[in-house]
Amino acid sequence: MNNTIYQILLMTIFSIIFYNCNINKENNYHINNTASQNLEYLYQEIERKQIAIEDLEVFIRAFKKEKELELWVKSKQNQQYHLLMTYAVCKSSGKLGPKRKEGDYQVPEGVYYINIFNPESQFHLSLGINYPNEADVFHSDKEQPGSDIYIHGNCITIGCLPLTDSKIEEVYTLAEIAQNNGQKQIPVHIFPFRLNDEALAHYQNHQYYSFWKEELQAIYLFFEKNKMIPQVQVNDRGEYFIY
Repeated sequence: MNNTIYQILLMTIFSIIFYNCNINKENNYHINNTASQNLEYLYQEIERKQIAIEDLEVFIRAFKKEKELELWVKSKQNQQYHLLMTYAVCKSSGKLGPKRKEGDYQVPEGVYYINIFNPESQFHLSLGINYPNEADVFHSDKEQPGSDIYIHGNCITIGCLPLTDSKIEEVYTLAEIAQNNGQKQIPVHIFPFRLNDEALAHYQNHQYYSFWKEELQAIYLFFEKNKMIPQVQVNDRGEYFIY
């Protein structure tokens, strides 16, 4: 291979790497001034946690009662996540308990992942989750379990998690960076509330107490203790379990 061809190939490889590492510094969608400033702050915070932006992976965790959505980050080389930001969910619908059918206004509860990136959403930007998952299909209405559950902008919802436009720009951008870095699944855990023993004790007579206690609490506590995402499967009874 002559030197000219070698130099062209080298420059091409460098350009691809540079593009991937900086893909979300210049987005294809409009970023308002507030979000742009906050993104620069978040990039700095990620670097302070000794995570290179080209190695970034993310995890999203939401709590319905507290109306909070957490954004966690780590590098590809490590298993432990670090809390980057906690966002207010600006509007909610339904009540505590999982989603079971179309039109029940419920926000799902369980273990999900991002399966849709929509930069042209009518709610500014949106990240779809894979509801109904295997557990939901088992327990939900067989004909109309519901669908189209998103984390999105604006401040209106029927079963989704809205963050306002500027906040979804931050979450969307970092999720997109992680996806472009090769993160195949961005996990999303949605809980009714923070499932520690003290909080759970107040709901012993609730319809979904067993679901929370026997399935979701172990997932919540594993992450709380280890800052790692447990390996979760669904058994033939539609129940979550850690394996």
